[in-house]
Amino acid sequence: MKKKAVKRILGIVCCMTLSMSMLAGCGSADQTTATEATQETTAADETKTEAEAQEPAEAQPVEVTLGIWPEDTLADDIAMHEGFVETMKTKDPNVTYTPAYYKYATDTFMPMVESGNCPTVFESWFTEPQKLIASKAVANITSDLEEKGWLNSMNPSIKELLSDKDGNIYGIPRDGYALGLMLNVELFEEAGLVDADGYPLYPKTMDELAQAAKTIKDKTGAAGFVLLAKDNAGGWHFSNIAWNFGATLCIDNGDGTFTSNLNSPEAIEAMEFVKSLKWDYDVLTADPTNEDWGTGFTQLGTGNAAMYIAANDAVNQPTQVNGLPVDKLAMCAIPEGPGGQYSLFGGTPYMFSKDAAPEQIGAALDYIEVMGKGPSVSEDAIAGMQADAENKSAAGVPVIPRFPCWTDQAILDAEAKIIEEYGNVDTKMFQPYFDATSSEGLRSEEPGLTQDMYGELTKVLQSVITDKNADVTALMNTANDNYQKLLDDTYSAN
Repeated sequence: MKKKAVKRILGIVCCMTLSMSMLAGCGSADQTTATEATQETTAADETKTEAEAQEPAEAQPVEVTLGIWPEDTLADDIAMHEGFVETMKTKDPNVTYTPAYYKYATDTFMPMVESGNCPTVFESWFTEPQKLIASKAVANITSDLEEKGWLNSMNPSIKELLSDKDGNIYGIPRDGYALGLMLNVELFEEAGLVDADGYPLYPKTMDELAQAAKTIKDKTGAAGFVLLAKDNAGGWHFSNIAWNFGATLCIDNGDGTFTSNLNSPEAIEAMEFVKSLKWDYDVLTADPTNEDWGTGFTQLGTGNAAMYIAANDAVNQPTQVNGLPVDKLAMCAIPEGPGGQYSLFGGTPYMFSKDAAPEQIGAALDYIEVMGKGPSVSEDAIAGMQADAENKSAAGVPVIPRFPCWTDQAILDAEAKIIEEYGNVDTKMFQPYFDATSSEGLRSEEPGLTQDMYGELTKVLQSVITDKNADVTALMNTANDNYQKLLDDTYSAN
């Protein structure tokens, strides 16, 4: 460094030191006054800060849109939910709950998400969570469940369906179900298919199903069996029939890829059986290609058909929705086939918008708790269970056990007590169903692109019931090729 520059820096430092000394010396009296004033101000600020700290932070408004709101035709259910909303207002007035009924569909969900209109909480199917998680379309609620103490209360098999590979959880179960066979007891009575005590002589094998359906058709004129062939629900039901013939429809290769197996001999035999219901026994409704999940219940509930594949979580459909008296509904297992007896296990999860803030998710979980659908035996939760049972009983809906989605003994005991108190049906009408679905025959839906597989199977169903000469083997080969291509396009590139 040059000497002049060193001198200039030293000069600046000296001047700054001198100036500060002069200011310190000249200002000693004023400084005392200023210091006192500063101390007073600081003390006042500290007092104010302490006072502010003692005041609770003002709660911010939270809005929760309820995609789980009942559809417009279910007035009693809506009234019950309005009661839940009133309860929530007393618990947290800063939260606004807005009805936003949404019925999940694969072709409407993602567009709704992309437009930012997904409800805070909505219902889906157990086939969907892995796809929605992979699409980043739903919220990770692991920390929210931990905060509520619900994290370890879920049935492990259901938790796995709702979790990613790292164990993060994205939903909770509304309920589970196992497919069985619903019976219109009035038609069984009219056809003489009841025992000495008046209980329906339900079919135990696929052959007995066809024979019982024919007897009912011959003696009452009503269809013996509802086959769905309008949409994916047709393939869904058929998959359970195929299992009972010994089929496995999709093979998980264990390396992230899947092999379609729709054209196995067992699957083809099952499809031949379905074809025979139309062309050999003539026991189906007038046009199965117009039958979907909802119309199937209409046919059963209004006495146009005697048997329908359905689950315990939909007993309101033939009764409350379609008018079948509560004591004229019975359930049994889907009949055994040459491959055994299986019951497709599935369910309905509550899931949450990816855009939902933690406060919204927390408020939605609080609402579910008040509904009595969470693993809680709080006073509000018990009240919610009672309200649900009372509503069902008043609406003529069977009050029967639900699938054990939560495993805490306290919640299981509470649910059993509710059934004991509000049960409104002869349990023998449902015992064959519960006996079967408590056994080892429960089977989860096929892996892979399950809904796409159902779609391919439905195309075959449509062909075999509209064309007496349909070549079942050729149709199943085509369905198999189509489905394999979808699997390869989706998984082989990963």
